[in-house]
Amino acid sequence: QMNANDCHDPPKYWTIHGLWPDRAEDCNRTWHFNVTEIKDLLSDMRHYWPDVLHSSLNRTQFWKHEWDKHGTCAATLEVLNSQRKYFGKAIELYQHVDLNGCLLKAGIKPSSSYYKMTAIKEALTRFYGVTPKIQCLPPEEGEKAQTIGQIEFCFTKELQLVSCTALEDGSSPVQAHLKLGTSELSVCNDTLPTYYPSEVQ
Repeated sequence: QMNANDCHDPPKYWTIHGLWPDRAEDCNRTWHFNVTEIKDLLSDMRHYWPDVLHSSLNRTQFWKHEWDKHGTCAATLEVLNSQRKYFGKAIELYQHVDLNGCLLKAGIKPSSSYYKMTAIKEALTRFYGVTPKIQCLPPEEGEKAQTIGQIEFCFTKELQLVSCTALEDGSSPVQAHLKLGTSELSVCNDTLPTYYPSEVQ
């Protein structure tokens, strides 16, 4: 995966994938991404929202995709109604949630031994008071463990944290476009041992 995608030195911390409205019918395909509108955010963007798959380009491809597909829909909310607000608010929410700090405090860190998915879930729910949606890569052939791949937090339109359990009918926007090679992320299986890798092999 890394070789095929020119991925170098992937970060050793959780980064942002995107900020997605649950329903995406109000998008404006003519509202084009313009990186100059977020130039004051660029150092934060490169740190918290890096494009690890297209590192040799000007690194805006991922952000453009997220804006075109999700940002133009999210912009129906006044608090997100410009590129500057959309990207700035996503970074603010990321810092507020502080997933990296929370997992460390709960003693959950990248490791070569396995975790129980229920233990990870319980720790997050205890910490946040809401249930996030944890997604995994299913076990590869001949393996027994799933690999933790993405942790999705849900917010109300007022951007307050809310449990994601109501969205678990498969209608989540992530299912539509997130494919990692041939393996697809899906909601983790509570009974499988879970691998939280320290290095991408």
